[in-house]
Amino acid sequence: MRVLAAGDHFITPELIAAALLDQLDPDGLDIGELTLPWPHEPFGPVDGVSEASGTEEQLIEALLDAEVCVTQTAPFTERVFAARPELRMVAVARDGPVNVDLVAAARAGVAVSFAPGRNAVAAAEFTIGMMLAAMRRIPTAHAELRAGRWPGDLSAYQEAGGELDGATVGLIGYGAVGRIVARVLRAFGARVLIADPYTDGEAARADGVEPVKLDELLVRSEIVSLHARLTAETRHLLDAGRLARMRPGAVLVNTASGGLLDYAPLPEALRTGRLGALALDVYDIEPPPADWPLHSAPNVVTTPHLAGATRQTAHRAAAVTAAEVGRYARGERLHHLANPEATEGSKR
Repeated sequence: MRVLAAGDHFITPELIAAALLDQLDPDGLDIGELTLPWPHEPFGPVDGVSEASGTEEQLIEALLDAEVCVTQTAPFTERVFAARPELRMVAVARDGPVNVDLVAAARAGVAVSFAPGRNAVAAAEFTIGMMLAAMRRIPTAHAELRAGRWPGDLSAYQEAGGELDGATVGLIGYGAVGRIVARVLRAFGARVLIADPYTDGEAARADGVEPVKLDELLVRSEIVSLHARLTAETRHLLDAGRLARMRPGAVLVNTASGGLLDYAPLPEALRTGRLGALALDVYDIEPPPADWPLHSAPNVVTTPHLAGATRQTAHRAAAVTAAEVGRYARGERLHHLANPEATEGSKR
């Protein structure tokens, strides 16, 4: 069986190949390798798929005779599936196969799997760090000291930050990342509210969190953190109207998806103090342009889409996808099939 390890500079072809060799008999296994430019070059849309890296042409060339491909960011478009009818499975090493045209995959009889929760721990830990950085003005203090200034005014009452202990923190979305964030926040002594229409209320209360409606969460929370998946329904979930319902001086954190948040009202909200601080790891445009208004807004912490980027995440993603390839090779049911309408392995 020929497998293409279409890695990048995070989940590398070498990591994928090593994980495959842990799952498959090396006899009769041919692993090809392709290195895509992400994250040295930002990913973007490619012919109907999003967050993709590389080109259709280089992927089509590298897929020659491949039955399976393991990738994180390769652009699997209708054109790619049409050009490589021998392809039977794509294992995507990320939480959702946004770089794959699932309709075209199903039409071609190609099973597509993904790796849910691969970066949940990393993203949750990073979220807590972003909360603390924004609340306590850590990046500002660091920059001032590096510039040779002593920012003593940050210890003044009007400038001093708050504590997580005793704070009310609202989590919008209570999936794999949100649950870990909630557990850590409770260890800090925070009260945790959650708004997630897909979460069982009794199960959430058993976790020690309080399920509420979104508007109530915004009114009550001193810190609001986004953890929902981006869909047509959740795009701009926090728009100008909902942002205006937040408590004056609240801290807002987004490490989930840039599309969940309407960025236009944020600079003015920060300048007026309506929003106390903002911490962002994801953006509506990546990377943000040089004239982006939030670059000059006060009390903003920004990082370049780093939340899920740990070495453990890369190893975990490679292992999860390789395990799916192993199931495919043995004719077993895939655990994380994204397109059930496709035939799992029957066209091998």
